[in-house]
Amino acid sequence: MANEGKKENKLQDNKLKEDKVIPKKDEIVAKSKKVDIVINEKKVDIVKKEKKIETIKKVLITEFGKRFFVRNVEQDFHTNFGVVSKKDLKSDASIIKTGNGTKLFAHKPAFIDLYSRIKRAPQIIPRKDIGIIIAETGIGRNSIVVEAGTGSGALCFMLANIVKKVFTYEIREDFFNIASENLKFLGLKNVVMNNKSIYDRIDEKKKDDKGKNDFPKDVDLVALDLPEPWLAVENANALLKSGGFLVSYSPTTPQVSDFVEKVKKIESLRYIKTVEVIMRDWEIDERKVRPMSASIGHSGFISFVRKV
Repeated sequence: MANEGKKENKLQDNKLKEDKVIPKKDEIVAKSKKVDIVINEKKVDIVKKEKKIETIKKVLITEFGKRFFVRNVEQDFHTNFGVVSKKDLKSDASIIKTGNGTKLFAHKPAFIDLYSRIKRAPQIIPRKDIGIIIAETGIGRNSIVVEAGTGSGALCFMLANIVKKVFTYEIREDFFNIASENLKFLGLKNVVMNNKSIYDRIDEKKKDDKGKNDFPKDVDLVALDLPEPWLAVENANALLKSGGFLVSYSPTTPQVSDFVEKVKKIESLRYIKTVEVIMRDWEIDERKVRPMSASIGHSGFISFVRKV
């Protein structure tokens, strides 16, 4: 009887171990703060703690341009150039020294410092390409922008830093969650995020937002970073105001061709041009000036369209 009792307890222990087996990645489906885990064909609800977003409190720069990002000024900060005391981190000094005497330049983080530290999942649009989108469309502090294909949010957040409001659309939940976390990290308040496809029609006339302005209308710019941008052209045309711009970012020429052909079929849209931006960094050492070997070549084609 004692042996039978031990066997029964052992079987129960094994069953408990089986129930605690960590599921495979594709067996986890995130839903808000709850995660459904599939174990032995049964769903088990587990409460997921909301992750605290820690922003950057201070930026330290060496004489050679290497940057360090400090998130906690309540403790000493360790670098390979020495330790920076928490007293110095809390001070307003623009130049501080590590424990071994290395000089560091210190400043509070600007938007671009925070932006450089956002989480990345899909390939992002580089700043050289974002720059020409801003320059060619002339968007500014009073502009309303719709952006589709949020990804990690690189284009969305750079635009939000200079315009009145950005409405962004991302169909993939994993990318949407990453972008949402990045948005909290940056602290931007003028972004409306939508976890849905821009290919679906957005009928703002039927929606009553009670003065909240949580849907796009009279849009100055629609920016697309999509695998099939031609499918969003008609929706973009419906959202744009007269004189507004439609911009599509695509890595391949077939995507560009199909997008432009779709645009040419719509009377109220006028195709302007397609460009690519090649950036080459240069090394300057007194009178020795030469291009750096590592430069940013082709990243994508940018097509510009305007509504008449």
